[in-house]
Amino acid sequence: MKVLFIGGTGLISGACTWLAMERGVDLFLLNRGSAPDRARGATTLVADLHDEAASATVLAGHRFDVVVDWMAFTPDDIERDLRLFRDRTDQFVFISSASAYQKPLSDWRIREDTPLANPYWDYSRNKIACEERLQKAFRDDGFPIVIVRPTFTYGDTQVPLAFNSWQRPFTAIARIRRGEPVIVPGDGTSLWTLTHNTDFAKGLVGLLGRRQAIGQAFNIMSDEVLTWDEITRQAAAAAGAEARIIHISSDFISACMPELTGTLMGDKAVSAVFDTSKIKRFVPDFQCTTPFAEGIRRSVAWMDADPARQQVDSALEAKWDLLISAYEAGLANAKALFAKNA
Repeated sequence: MKVLFIGGTGLISGACTWLAMERGVDLFLLNRGSAPDRARGATTLVADLHDEAASATVLAGHRFDVVVDWMAFTPDDIERDLRLFRDRTDQFVFISSASAYQKPLSDWRIREDTPLANPYWDYSRNKIACEERLQKAFRDDGFPIVIVRPTFTYGDTQVPLAFNSWQRPFTAIARIRRGEPVIVPGDGTSLWTLTHNTDFAKGLVGLLGRRQAIGQAFNIMSDEVLTWDEITRQAAAAAGAEARIIHISSDFISACMPELTGTLMGDKAVSAVFDTSKIKRFVPDFQCTTPFAEGIRRSVAWMDADPARQQVDSALEAKWDLLISAYEAGLANAKALFAKNA
C-alpha cells in the first residue's frame, strides 16, 4: 500500500509514521525535510506545502492509495488539497479535532454524530469548516474522504495538563517539584480523555486503505476517563512529588487571560467522554494499552534523561502566579465583604 503523509514527523503523526513503517506500508512524507531523523526510513518528498507549485512538482508522477493530511487547518488548506489530490488518491484522511464537537454539550457521551459547534475557539471553527468543505466534495464529486477526530493526544515529549507550556512542557513538572501551586480549572472534577500517541496510531493506521471508511468520521482516543484533578495528581506522582492544586473558575481565568478562552471554554473546561465503538468496528484490533499513569511516567523519564529537555517558560509561570494572586485577592475581598455584611 502506497501512502502519503503530509507532515509525518510531529508528535502524533510521527507515531503513525513509525507504526506504518513497522507494518510494511510504502510510506512517503511530504514536508520541508527539516527533521530527517524523524522520517524513520520513509521516502521524503521535500517541498514547502505553502508553495503549491513546488508541491505539485514533487508529486508529479505519483498516485497514492491513501493521503493523510496532518497540516490542514483552514478551508483554504482544503482547497489546495483538493487541487493537488483530487485525481491522485483513493482515500483522503483529514485530521480534524474532537474540540469541534458541540460546546456546551447536550449529552455527556460524545459520538461521531454529536453536532459540531464551538463558539469559543477559532481553531475548532476552522476545523468544522474544513470538514464541511470535504463533505461537500464527497457528496458532489465523490472525493474519498475519511475524517478523524482525536482528542488531547500526547507522547514522551509532552506533559498534558490543563495548564502547561506546549513548547516547554517541563515547566509544569519543575513547578510541581518546587512545591508551587498548579492551576486546575473549575472544581477539578470535569472528566477528560487523554490518549498516548502510540495508541492513536493503531486506530489511524488501521483505517488506511479501508474502503468502508470512506465518507465516515471517527473518534480515535482512549477509553480511560480521568478528572483534571486526578490527571494532575498522576503527573505529580510521576515527578516524585505531590501536587498543590488551586481551583480557579474557567470564567475567571478567561476574564484575566482572554487568550486562553478558546482552549479552555472551547475545550478543556468541558467534560470529554467519547464513544469509541465505531473505530473498534472498523479496526477490530484497535485497543489503547497505555494508561495515563504509565504514559506520564514515560514523559517525565524522557525529560529527566537530558537537561536540555528541562527548559521552563518563566514568562508563562509569571502570568500563572499573577492569576493566582488575583484570584486569592478577590476571594479575600469577597470573604471580607460578606463578613462585614453578615
